[in-house]
Amino acid sequence: QVRLVESGGGSVQAGGSLKLSCAGSHLTYSSYYMAWFRQFPGKESEAVAAIFGSGPIVFYMSAIEGRFTVSQDNADYKLYLEMNDLKPDDKAMYYCAAAPSPTCSSGSWSYIPNYQHWGQGTQVTVTP
Repeated sequence: QVRLVESGGGSVQAGGSLKLSCAGSHLTYSSYYMAWFRQFPGKESEAVAAIFGSGPIVFYMSAIEGRFTVSQDNADYKLYLEMNDLKPDDKAMYYCAAAPSPTCSSGSWSYIPNYQHWGQGTQVTVTP
C-alpha cells in the first residue's frame, strides 16, 4: 500500500525558510508525478509544484516561482519542497501527492483528480 508522510512544517516569520519532506513507501518515484499541494482553510487545494522523471521536469505555480524549489531523491524515496522568502499568504496545510505517469502529463500536472495518493499534510504558518 502506497504511503506518503510529510514533515518539516512549522511556524516562521515572514522572509524565513522551511524545507518540507515527503517520505514515500511502496512506489517508485520515477514512475510518478510527485507534487506538493496546499490548502487554505475553507478553500480547495491548489497545486504548488510538481516533479517528474530523472531529468527531472519541474512545474511551479506562478505565485511561488523563484521562491520555492521542488526536488526528489529517487534512491531514498523522498520528495522535498524548499521554501524561501515565505510570506503570510503561504500559510496553509501542505500535502504531497503522487500521480501515476500514464494518468498525468505536463499539461495536467496541477489537476487534482490525477493524484491517487496523498499524505496527511504538514502545517506551515508564516507570521508577519
